[in-house]
Amino acid sequence: MTGTDRGYTSIEICAGAGGQAIGLHLAGFRHLALVEIDKYAAATLQENIEVHPKWDWERDNCDVLCKDVVDFEPERDLKKSAGLYRRGEVDLLAGGVPCPPFSHAGKQLGEDDERDLFPRILALAELIRPRAVMIENVRGLMDAKFDDYRSRIQASLEEMEPGVDGLPGYKVVAWRVYEAEKFGVPQLRPRSILVAFRKDVLKDLKYEAPAPSAKRVNVFDALEGTMAQRIEPFLAGTRAAEARRVFEDWKKDAVKDVAPTLVGGSKKHGGADLGPSRAKKAWRALGVSGMGVANAPVNGQPTGTEDRDLFGADGPMLTVRQAAIIQGFPAEWDFTGGKTAQYRQVGNAFPPPVAQAIGESIIEVLEADRKRGNSR
Repeated sequence: MTGTDRGYTSIEICAGAGGQAIGLHLAGFRHLALVEIDKYAAATLQENIEVHPKWDWERDNCDVLCKDVVDFEPERDLKKSAGLYRRGEVDLLAGGVPCPPFSHAGKQLGEDDERDLFPRILALAELIRPRAVMIENVRGLMDAKFDDYRSRIQASLEEMEPGVDGLPGYKVVAWRVYEAEKFGVPQLRPRSILVAFRKDVLKDLKYEAPAPSAKRVNVFDALEGTMAQRIEPFLAGTRAAEARRVFEDWKKDAVKDVAPTLVGGSKKHGGADLGPSRAKKAWRALGVSGMGVANAPVNGQPTGTEDRDLFGADGPMLTVRQAAIIQGFPAEWDFTGGKTAQYRQVGNAFPPPVAQAIGESIIEVLEADRKRGNSR
């Protein structure tokens, strides 16, 4: 199989429930491996790959590995894709490394936080020597207090010594913040993205970062259909007037703006909700209660928890599916585990439309390099 037959290959670490993987797949990448430590998220990846026709290449060739990325060794762990993997031949190494070390919602311990996986993705870049590297994290990483750490990360890539095969290090061509709302995602969600190319790939090529590509989508535009579906069973019963009022009250507020940044939450702290007090206040202004996550109707039928989930004084709560829409997931992408596990997968994800836009910008350089006959 030639590189052209398989498109452009990628290995992704900290893959979560697939937000970045979906976007990169839509951009044209084919995944050799998706590495994720959370068992529910790894099951989500595996089960979706098994059922979606457009993922047939991954079904035959992608290793979904539920393991700590610190223990990930391509030469040892790749099974399905073993015949396709070769040092220097992977087109992209991507990863949304854990954000708590840099998040404004945490202590911002940076490299002193045991959850910092920048050293690991840099080590994998040195081991795999992909043609390009893409690293996603929170906007907080761009704060002045991390200037020195970012400089050292960049230096680690750019000063990487050639191996015995002569493969050079990297040139960081962009490290900037992208606002998800500017790419059609109905949510703020700013994220910092590093993009680097191996020096023998980039040469004199110029990388163009993706420009905002879609109109702003407010919460009402995004959730109108699903909210109407939740209201519909009550329109012919004794709660018809109340149901119509709930929908209209929600609409009045939901048209005002995009959503605040979804928060996935911590396994150490209770069930799922829509974030800290500041985020809950922002959701309330949009007609949504952020105090929890609603139970989804089963076959369109009420769940018996509507007094809390739909008719509460602070407005309806979001279902997991509605949260996934806010995050930019396609409607056909399903999540495994209980409600809290599913919501955390959604809340911690990278919006697929943003990943797609950045992936397409990376492929433009890879394609230009391929056209000029670079055998590597």
